Amino acid sequence: MSLTQTLKVENLSIAFGGLKAVDDLSFHINEGEIYGLIGPYGAGKTTVFNCITQFYKPNNGKVIFKSIKNEDVNLVEKNTHDIIRLGLVRTFQNVELIQDLSLLENLLIG
Repeated sequence: MSLTQTLKVENLSIAFGGLKAVDDLSFHINEGEIYGLIGPYGAGKTTVFNCITQFYKPNNGKVIFKSIKNEDVNLVEKNTHDIIRLGLVRTFQNVELIQDLSLLENLLIG
């Protein structure tokens, strides 16, 4: 059985001033696989997700996502709204719900 690469990160790098937060990271995730990204505080885990979703623009590298139409899309060339339309969404570490809204309404805002 051939596995489809759903997400492929190639040579991803980002620096903030002189600090290399992510340096030449590459990995792929096949369809149906579940992975966790672990490491100590400040290791760059959240920065990797911020680069994948284009919350941050990486200095180098590609983030290839297999779209619903089975097309390889380089997310680095897309804005956040285009990425969401492709079906790739994220949540933030510190979620603040709007108390006057229902759970569904809070989700729809995201």
